Amino acid sequence: MFGRCAIFILDHQVFTWLVLVCLTVVGSVGNFYPTLVTDWFRIAKSAEPFRPTISDDDVKRPPNVKPFTYSDGNVIVVVESDDIFTPTGARLIREVLKSINELPFVTKVTWMEDSPPLNIFGLAETVLPRGNASQARFDIAKQRAVSNPLIGGQLLSGDGTVLLLMLNIDWFFVDREGQATEQISVMANQIAEKYPEVQFKFSTTGSSPIHLLAAQAHESNETKYQLIGYGVILLMAVVLFRGIAAVVIVALAPILGVFWTLGILHFFDIHDNPFNSAVLPVLLSLVGFTDGVHMMVQIRRQRAAGLSPQQAARRGLNDVGFACFLTSFTTAIGFGSLATAHHEIVREFGWSCVIGVTLTLVSGLTVIPLLCSTWLGRWVASGYGNNLVDRNLEKIAGVVKFVVARKKFFAWTAITVTFCMLCLCALLRPDERQTSMLPDDAEAVKALRTIDRSFGGMDFSTVCVRWNKQIPDNAPELGAVMQQVDALLRSEPLIAHPLSIYNLIQALPGSGPVEQRMSLLELMPPPLKRAFYTPEYRFAESQFRVQDLGIAKYNDTFRRIDEGLVKIANEHPNFSLSLEGNAVARCKNLFRIVLDLCYSLGTAGLIIFAVLAVVYRSMRIGLISVVPNLFPLAATGVLLLVTGQYLELVSVCAFTVCLGIAVDDTIHFLTRYREELGRNGGQVEPAINSAFVGVGTGLIITTVVLVVGFATALTSDARDTRIFVTMSMLTITGALFADLIFLPAMLAYFQPSKSFSTVSKN
Repeated sequence: MFGRCAIFILDHQVFTWLVLVCLTVVGSVGNFYPTLVTDWFRIAKSAEPFRPTISDDDVKRPPNVKPFTYSDGNVIVVVESDDIFTPTGARLIREVLKSINELPFVTKVTWMEDSPPLNIFGLAETVLPRGNASQARFDIAKQRAVSNPLIGGQLLSGDGTVLLLMLNIDWFFVDREGQATEQISVMANQIAEKYPEVQFKFSTTGSSPIHLLAAQAHESNETKYQLIGYGVILLMAVVLFRGIAAVVIVALAPILGVFWTLGILHFFDIHDNPFNSAVLPVLLSLVGFTDGVHMMVQIRRQRAAGLSPQQAARRGLNDVGFACFLTSFTTAIGFGSLATAHHEIVREFGWSCVIGVTLTLVSGLTVIPLLCSTWLGRWVASGYGNNLVDRNLEKIAGVVKFVVARKKFFAWTAITVTFCMLCLCALLRPDERQTSMLPDDAEAVKALRTIDRSFGGMDFSTVCVRWNKQIPDNAPELGAVMQQVDALLRSEPLIAHPLSIYNLIQALPGSGPVEQRMSLLELMPPPLKRAFYTPEYRFAESQFRVQDLGIAKYNDTFRRIDEGLVKIANEHPNFSLSLEGNAVARCKNLFRIVLDLCYSLGTAGLIIFAVLAVVYRSMRIGLISVVPNLFPLAATGVLLLVTGQYLELVSVCAFTVCLGIAVDDTIHFLTRYREELGRNGGQVEPAINSAFVGVGTGLIITTVVLVVGFATALTSDARDTRIFVTMSMLTITGALFADLIFLPAMLAYFQPSKSFSTVSKN
């Protein structure tokens, strides 16, 4: 069936060229004018009828008061200085605030002087004295600010050297991405230069700068790594084939596949995925190029044997076309298993890889044989046999003969070593960081680390306290519960600055237990009271900060807090307490990384094993192929364990992607081995040696291409990308080792020649 399809590609060239032109047009629209399609879908979606929601008018609602919050600003200006509470420092800060407020895109600035007053009269208090005040007054103001629960640890660090300015930005007035944060930082630091007697440093971070940083990294990476991928293809083709015709043909096929893929991804709005921008172009370029190398090696061999360009193209497509199809199919299975992951980024990357591998296969199976059958095919054999691999192939073949001669030792070594390494991989533990996909030296990331050190984190989580109707508002028992929650949170070293109505009441003038002073809640300013307390909903919360240390470090912390909340709830049966927040959810879902990896690898492995067993009509060959494909994954996992790395989101993608790539060499070897087995009358060892001579050049060349290609992505400033490509390089190198050492030994040991007496008939 595949042979008939291959013949159709060359016998109906007009139809094949028409398909290629259509795909190129679609890819061009997606790359340069994607709005022609995406806008149409948005219009169609907006035309759907509006369905009003039903509101519950019987629910008692709180008054229309906007609660005070620290997380309202989408940009955070981090001010670092030992001179904040000095006359000169105060003048500098107020000048910076005035300039920021005058910016057209800044709608609101919240800093420590905007915190609600902690007195029952609601009288505003000056936190930072004016510049003409004495230094003694500044020292007193510093102590008051640090001891104020609304300021100390929230907007001002405990030592008074780091100050946060929370900004709201109206992006309608921003001309380009990054303009707002750049302008604020430059302007603030220029003002600081006017006061040489004090040292101030201004930087920006927050949800918006981090989002903009990710978007900018995506845009630069998308172009950068497309060029890198294309450049590596051309360079490796020149080095390996030493003929301009072969270089152009082999390079053009994956370039078209990547171009089509990136264009189509724009239609689905999944091109912004960080893995798609940095990894996907290089990945698809190399996967497409490796299949192209195998096909071009066969076509060049046929041309060197004297066949015409048309005959050589037909013979090459017939000899390795099915193996290329099978490798792409199994690679797509490996990538497709990511589509079942819980994480959206992983799912999108999986689907993108499936689309890319499919389109790259189409370009490889059509462009290379089509062009080789034209006048370009006359010169594809130029330089044949002169590359480094061809000249040394006999020496490498000696390694295979050495292994086959000691087949029992190497076969059982492969099984034992792989099994032991898989057991060690079970010791890997999952982890996740929010900034792992961002450049380490970016201003927003550095400022975030400053907030982590000085404030205990930028991310907020909460303990939510709810009570039933039997508990009245301002009940003393509520104060006792909030006090116990506060004590529980402060007992954990990784939890920073918990804040609730307990801390507010405690900071008010007066003495006595908090449960006896709950009536003071009614005297607090409404924006302050309702920041942590909503009696209409019988709800209160204690807010605390979490650092971006790697969420796995908080696993035991959150577990102990949960256990403590259960004890508090048991002591107060009318109350229910829960630990909530983004960090808490990420920690609770952390085990899904392991489940995603196990499910992806398990599903892909079983399907690939079944496909190989069916295609090669041998359950035994299917089982034999498992070890050389698991070995490189297990070796990479052990290396992660030895170097103290965790199992992260990027690891799930890397392991599954590498499984799809690693099986490619195995398929090419087994396909040629089955053919040679028939030619050698079912004799295994001669078939193994002949198979290596037939595909050894392609195996080694493709491994070199993949390793060199992935190495170019090590220049990425994103940590996750560097981890991904490092794991890929290690796995691909390990796969070549397994296919040259372990696979021949296992075939020779577990498949005696007499078992294949009927191979030639099949």
